[in-house]
Amino acid sequence: MKLFIYGINYSPELTGIGKYTGEMSEWLAEQKHEVEVFTGKPYYPEWKVHIDYKKKWWYTEKRNGVLVHRVPMYVPNKLNSLKRMLHEFSFVFNLLPFWFMSLFQKKADIVIVIAPPFHLGLLPLIYSKIKNTKIIYHIQDLQVDAAKDLGMIKNKSLLSVMFGLEKLIMNQANKVSTISTGMKNKILQKGVNSEKTMLFPNWVDTNFMKPLSQEESMRFELNIKQDDFVVMYSGNLGEKQGLENLIYVAEKFKSEKHVLFLIVGSGGNKENLIQQTSLLNLSNVKFIPLQAHMKLPSLLATANVHLVLQKAAASDLVMPSKLTGILSVGGYCIVAALQNTHLYNVVKLNNLGDVIEPDNIQLLYDAIKNAIDKDLTPYKIRARDYAISNLNNDKLLSEFECEISKIVN
Repeated sequence: MKLFIYGINYSPELTGIGKYTGEMSEWLAEQKHEVEVFTGKPYYPEWKVHIDYKKKWWYTEKRNGVLVHRVPMYVPNKLNSLKRMLHEFSFVFNLLPFWFMSLFQKKADIVIVIAPPFHLGLLPLIYSKIKNTKIIYHIQDLQVDAAKDLGMIKNKSLLSVMFGLEKLIMNQANKVSTISTGMKNKILQKGVNSEKTMLFPNWVDTNFMKPLSQEESMRFELNIKQDDFVVMYSGNLGEKQGLENLIYVAEKFKSEKHVLFLIVGSGGNKENLIQQTSLLNLSNVKFIPLQAHMKLPSLLATANVHLVLQKAAASDLVMPSKLTGILSVGGYCIVAALQNTHLYNVVKLNNLGDVIEPDNIQLLYDAIKNAIDKDLTPYKIRARDYAISNLNNDKLLSEFECEISKIVN
């Protein structure tokens, strides 16, 4: 099959949506499909264009069997709702030359759109009508719902237009896929036909992301004592995670010198978190940047406890991608999630860790305190078993390949 894949994020981004889009595209190319990707220059989660790509404009490169068309776009240093909109619209607008070029090439058998941004589906939708091809709209985040519920966009008229465009794209797509049952249910509530929806969870390479001993971890490299109890948050340091609460929890552990909070990553809220840590004069919080992909298993092995945090308003609108890696390496997790959301059900029903109410400092403190005093080994064994059975990359990508073959045929 010939596949076009549209997404604002792509490899070599190390985390988030770009990581999954890159892995999916390269896996499909390995299966001898002809894959072309239309994307931007890598910038996430640092919100800075990677140095190797700064001076490039519209250009095409070949990455691991995938033809990748990249466009320039506005990447703000400091993020807010208006700047995010300009960022996303600049990407869609700058796609026009490559999109127009695609109209005169051999048509794709199927077009896969990765949302957000939600309105990225408009150009591929027009392409699908002109070229009479199939389209899959794959939703990683319910972006418009999150913007509304988190108070990022309050203008009712603007929200109405955005929801209308989203509904148009979903109704016109041949399939609407998403990464969790909670998000799928919300899509059904928008009036999308159930026969059109499809579950396509994020995955993990369970052969690469495997349990390592503490001696194989990055503790020595990071100058962390072997007997320290490490509480790790790794990923995007943004608004949706509510990480200010984590700093206040760290303050509660200030007198317990063996407890260290390790915050790994980048994002629009990082400087605020560092400033908050400094104002509270905390020596038990350590910030480090994202690590290279090959170091991920040893990085995750550094932690005794992994945190998966998000604000209550983001429940079932986003699905934290970091959880797949944590489970695959046999990590114990403390998850902030509302009852009966997909994230809550996965962790609670399978007894993979502790689940607490979001935005509650005391509950987060209590959960960490309890983890220090209990045997975490049974949880870690269950986490690894769950990842192998439910999150293996070859299994999930093979199932997806089968589904898109049905759509084309």
